[in-house]
Amino acid sequence: MTAPPPVRVGVLGCADVARRRTLPALARCVGAELAAVASRSPAKADRFAAEFGCRAVPGYQALLSDEDIDAVYVALPTGMHAEWAARALMAGKHVLVEKPMVVNTAEASALCDLAHANGLVLMENRMFAEHPQHRVVRDRVESGAIGDVQVFSAAMAIPPRPVDDIRYRRDLGGGALLDVGYYPVHAAMMFLGRRLRVVGATLRTDPFTGVDVAGTALLESESGVPAHLTLGFEHAYRAGYELWGSAGRLRAERAFTPPPDTAPPLWFDGPDGTSPVDAPACDQFARVLERFAGAVRGYVDWRAALRTAVDGIRLITAIRAAATRPLHGRYSSAIGAGGPVR
Repeated sequence: MTAPPPVRVGVLGCADVARRRTLPALARCVGAELAAVASRSPAKADRFAAEFGCRAVPGYQALLSDEDIDAVYVALPTGMHAEWAARALMAGKHVLVEKPMVVNTAEASALCDLAHANGLVLMENRMFAEHPQHRVVRDRVESGAIGDVQVFSAAMAIPPRPVDDIRYRRDLGGGALLDVGYYPVHAAMMFLGRRLRVVGATLRTDPFTGVDVAGTALLESESGVPAHLTLGFEHAYRAGYELWGSAGRLRAERAFTPPPDTAPPLWFDGPDGTSPVDAPACDQFARVLERFAGAVRGYVDWRAALRTAVDGIRLITAIRAAATRPLHGRYSSAIGAGGPVR
């Protein structure tokens, strides 16, 4: 049986994460190939094209009009995702969107409807979930190694960025909650389920940029397990989670952005002390690209992942709402498993 040709991918935008992680992974991907990269800056597109051996296209719309492109990876600032993902879908292109897919639930619903109406794949680049370390943790939990889960906690925070970083641009969907907050939110969903209630939240807004730069959220699962999440742009780097049970504790200390050639550090704390837990190294970016290519070719289910993306933005929206309500008006919200994905 002859293998299908690789999915020809065009890239909208020249983001740093695309240059460092996604495009090198795409170059190694068997099921897809990088065909072109577009930027509003011809010089930037030329640099990317020269580095990764593809065509440079002057402008986003020109790439969407290219009939040689099967699919588009949207690597633009978050606030531009909804517009250009929609334009790509209307141009007949399958779409992989950098996380978070959109900034609010209305945009999520509109994109889902558009993808279904046009019979096209729409996926979020939820790359961290592809790493096998989370399966290792889940297997340990399900085996009863830590007893009954009593508390989940997760944190993703980074040091301050340069003042001109797009993360501080409110008009481009900046802020810590949408950026680094995405990871602890989705980690909580991964281990505690998609139906999470927001018990309370805080967000600190920078008075000069108008974006949130630090925050916390307290969630609760349907079974009553609390989840404490921390996020921010003002911290020493941290990217991990832990599950604390009645008989032990599991810790993932490089849970969200491990290098592709490094085994992530996992630890089990039990009655006999602390011991390492083996988990393999993995290029999680390459894995999500292979899944996307498989979805485009029709042999990988992508709808469940899209439902998760929609539930994630609902939960982020609920956290933001909780953080902006007065303390005497305690806020809670149930995140359901339904939505626009059919």
